[in-house]
Amino acid sequence: MRSPAELDHVPWHDLTHAYGPAADVPELIRALYADDDDTVEEAIYELYGNIHHQGTVYPASAPAVPFLAHAVLHAPGRRDEVLMLLAVLADHDPEDTESPHWSGSSVAAICAELARVLPDLLPCLGDPERAVRRAALRVVAAVAGLLPAEWRATAEHRVEELYTTDPLAVVRADALVVLTRFGREVEAYDSPFAEVRLAAAMLAAERSGPPYEKRLVDVLAEDGAEPDPGTDDFPWTGTWSSDEHLTRLLTRDVDAGLTVAARWIEAGDTGSRGSWLGAQILQTWRDREPEVLDLALAALPHQRDARGTARCLTTISEWIERLPAPGAELRDTLHRYARTEEETAAPALLALVRSRDPRALELVLRNPGPETLRAAATAFPEAADRLVPLVRRALADGATGNEAIALIDALAQFGTAARPAQPELLDCLRTRRAAVVAARQVGRGGVVTPETISLLDEAVRSSDPSLSAAAALAHHGLTGEADPALRVFEGLLSAQGPVHWHLGSLQPLGSAAAPLLPLIEPLLTARYEWTRMAAAEAHHKVTGSPERAVPVLAALVGSTPVGLCALRALAAIGQVPEELRPTLRSFAFSPLRLLPAIPFAEVHPDEELRALARSLLSLA
Repeated sequence: MRSPAELDHVPWHDLTHAYGPAADVPELIRALYADDDDTVEEAIYELYGNIHHQGTVYPASAPAVPFLAHAVLHAPGRRDEVLMLLAVLADHDPEDTESPHWSGSSVAAICAELARVLPDLLPCLGDPERAVRRAALRVVAAVAGLLPAEWRATAEHRVEELYTTDPLAVVRADALVVLTRFGREVEAYDSPFAEVRLAAAMLAAERSGPPYEKRLVDVLAEDGAEPDPGTDDFPWTGTWSSDEHLTRLLTRDVDAGLTVAARWIEAGDTGSRGSWLGAQILQTWRDREPEVLDLALAALPHQRDARGTARCLTTISEWIERLPAPGAELRDTLHRYARTEEETAAPALLALVRSRDPRALELVLRNPGPETLRAAATAFPEAADRLVPLVRRALADGATGNEAIALIDALAQFGTAARPAQPELLDCLRTRRAAVVAARQVGRGGVVTPETISLLDEAVRSSDPSLSAAAALAHHGLTGEADPALRVFEGLLSAQGPVHWHLGSLQPLGSAAAPLLPLIEPLLTARYEWTRMAAAEAHHKVTGSPERAVPVLAALVGSTPVGLCALRALAAIGQVPEELRPTLRSFAFSPLRLLPAIPFAEVHPDEELRALARSLLSLA
């Protein structure tokens, strides 16, 4: 260990951390000894930000270890947090035997320093504060496989003492985990302590992988239903918390996960554990919506606060459209929640709208909001005469940002029935409120008037390239004149920097964009994959020929955002290279979701990926 008096003996200016030279590290370490708790808290926060920035370590990280170890033993408070900083600094995958031994790596240097000071930190395993004991166990776990023989035996013995004698079951459970890091196999399913049994089951799940044996699932269901009441749910390697780790294990085996979620909900859904697990299963596995939404419905009466209730209702609203026919019990429950004045009414109403329950329309008319209006426009397009006036009123009242975008998206569902909203859309253009989507909507279904053309011409000259492009395309859509759009896109495609956004937006010009082909064609071989994708899509739209576009798009297809866009473009072209069919079959029939959700997306990307794959597979 090294005391603060030695801090100036380290050339911190020559070392680096996340923000450059590490000259600030000495003062942050000295601040750990302050009597003021706020000062200590701020210092720990700053150290996490610079020597362990979002999981990355730096040359200045290892030299800080012996000073942090000294602070654990001699600073007045927050010793558990300093211990956890040491643990996460040394964090590495125990299965990756090369990483901590990799000569010259920052993690290897940290592990070496921590192994050297660990003997001084072992007394923390007997600290009267449970949080200090738990954090110290994680420090031992971080370097358990790297200790010299003499200290390994001592550390293992101290950990075994905790496992057999600690008065707190949660500490014994942590000690069991650390013993496995020393290569020990301890049979603990018959332990009298639920926390220990749970830890043993989680370790067994990690070792075996899915499908989990019934005895293991029973332990996870019985002993994982109620979280430890403490606030020191420190993470292990590769996790944010023990709860997150358990949820991740259970989502690997969908049948086990659903079984455990159902039993946790039946036991009261303490901490919303069962309903949260169900939501994570939906994000991981396909076609489990009926089972999980049944669980969410069963969990609603168990929620102890509005936050838990809203979370259940949000899960239902996100996935209810995937049910072929939402049941009456579910819809009646949503209707009951949606009629209240509580904060839970909004997600309930959104779910009820997406279920296409006719009662939802009357509730939307009484309590319109941007998101529910957008959903109602999709669910009840025949109600344009009742919904468009509500959208107009909200836009006229000054809606901005995402709210204005949602309202304009609602208008897009109504076609020409949305034309009465043109004055509000023009005002959005005039005041630059969601002006890009307003311009697009005007171009889709607007009426040509001198005011409309004047406002679009003004927007074409905007310094905002997205607005300029949208306004130019709207002008073309209303008048058929291509020259303004050609001038705008010539400038955009000739500019430095990423151009894929602009390539993607010029498609409405179709063959009228032919003069831009000399700018588009070189981008088919651009280094950036998004640019190649957008250039191929644009090239097909302009020329009508798939010859050059299809090979570029086929090479980009994958379970990635750009791969999904390439697949969408191929579906629009209506061609699928034969060599792509095995990939498409994997997309179409995978039981796992291959793409994650995107905030505010109307359609889950994975659902679109599967639908596009099936559509392309159906082509002769």
